[in-house]
Amino acid sequence: MKVLGISGSLRKASFNTALLREAAALAPDGVTVEIVDISGLPLYDGDVEAAGMPPAVDAFKAAIRAADALLISTPEYNYSFSGVLKNAIDWASRPPEQPFDDKPIAILGASAGKLGTARAQYHLRQVFIFLNGRILNKPEVMVGGAGAAFDDAGRLTDETARELIGLQMAALRDWATKING
Repeated sequence: MKVLGISGSLRKASFNTALLREAAALAPDGVTVEIVDISGLPLYDGDVEAAGMPPAVDAFKAAIRAADALLISTPEYNYSFSGVLKNAIDWASRPPEQPFDDKPIAILGASAGKLGTARAQYHLRQVFIFLNGRILNKPEVMVGGAGAAFDDAGRLTDETARELIGLQMAALRDWATKING
């Protein structure tokens, strides 16, 4: 099973990209996680779209379509998810082929705050209601106090969070199997 990991943070030392690497390491047998880089997507512009989809957008949409499931790791900025993640979703959701429809999706996130991306994840869930993404409800993974949850090499040291990620990856595998048949 192929899971496409999408990080809503472009920072080199991103806690959210680190969560995706942890998820890949904790994935059950037979599940692989490929992390896509969204930094090359231009800002959404209807005029650019009208002139033809940028190659980076076509490649991103193709990667979503080719995946059996998505794993989205989001930071929390100003009580919501990041602008770069919203931009990537906006580009990918443009017609004629919207690749999120019926796609199994799990969400996780890390932030410095105590709520650990709770508000960002709920906003992201609202976006995927409209796009008909099949969001995995539980377990939720919200890593608060991210600065203390990772070591200097970017490895997650919070054992409870690691356990939850392992459980979420197994649940995503089962969810995707159920949806994809």
